[in-house]
Amino acid sequence: MFSPLNAILSLFTRDVGIDLGTANTLVIVPGRGIVINEPSVVAINKKTKRVLAIGAEAKRMVGRTPANIVAVRPLRDGVINDFDVTEQMLRYFINRVHEQLGAFPHPRVVIGIPSGTTEVEKMAVHDAARNAGAREAHLIEQPMASAIGAGLPVTEATGSMIVDIGGGTTEVAVISLGGIVLCHSLRVAGDEMDQDIIQYARQKHNLLIGERMAEEVKIAAGSAYPLPEERMVTLRGRDLVSGLPRSVDVSSVELREAIAGSVAAIVDIVKTTIEETPPELVADLMHQGIALAGGSALLAGLDRRLSKETKMRVYLADDPLTCVVRGTGEALKEIEILRKVEVPVQYARAPR
Repeated sequence: MFSPLNAILSLFTRDVGIDLGTANTLVIVPGRGIVINEPSVVAINKKTKRVLAIGAEAKRMVGRTPANIVAVRPLRDGVINDFDVTEQMLRYFINRVHEQLGAFPHPRVVIGIPSGTTEVEKMAVHDAARNAGAREAHLIEQPMASAIGAGLPVTEATGSMIVDIGGGTTEVAVISLGGIVLCHSLRVAGDEMDQDIIQYARQKHNLLIGERMAEEVKIAAGSAYPLPEERMVTLRGRDLVSGLPRSVDVSSVELREAIAGSVAAIVDIVKTTIEETPPELVADLMHQGIALAGGSALLAGLDRRLSKETKMRVYLADDPLTCVVRGTGEALKEIEILRKVEVPVQYARAPR
């Protein structure tokens, strides 16, 4: 794994850690910090199959492209939905890092993956990274990467709990002595909340809105717990009766009702994980508290809702959006940590 050739190549390349998220892809370079933070979106010409834009530029095209151009998200629910497009996206980000830093683009790469990923999905991510130019590809589970990035004492003989709520998945893990003792993965997170708001607008107001609009109002006024001051936001879309543009003012109370099902599912998976945790570690969790990470952990009042439901201290990690990618960066710097937390990829032997 760590050959003399790799040692030579490491002098001319920049190792990178990647949080390959459903909503956003973040790339970190040890010593340089986070160098890329862009949406996991790719714009493709349907006729020629040619990639036209990747990242922020592609996201600006969502819902605004001609019929022959589609803006796709190659990852759904935390897993690769389109292998070829994911590979091109990875290659683009890896090459961009090395162009910025003036290095040879054959890095050692550490990628955070959801804990519920199947062997086939692990192979897909591993192969995509290798085909994108990585000389080595290492996978670590996102809850572990997130816990490392959040500064939890993952290698100590004490229990820590991380709840990582991203775009496609919610990961809940109890960690001790450098390993995941218990983990649950739920494919309900920020994207599902956006869909809840879209359905709410359709059913309650006969209004068709897009994913961008749903995400914007979720960030502006979405909540999981009553707010000190409730807010009002405007939904803009197409009237399903007249077919004409229309706007509707909705309150944060209505939005809380709209996403209540998704929030309840996240609360339930956290409570289930605590119920299944060994008693000795539950005592540690009561002392340490529960850390929240991931972009959707920023939903207003979610920490208070979880604290009320679990009877434990729940707190937001520092910069929750970047916990996973910072964890991959730490694993790159500490080979012993990487060896301990790396997820093996099992390839079936080819028949003779």
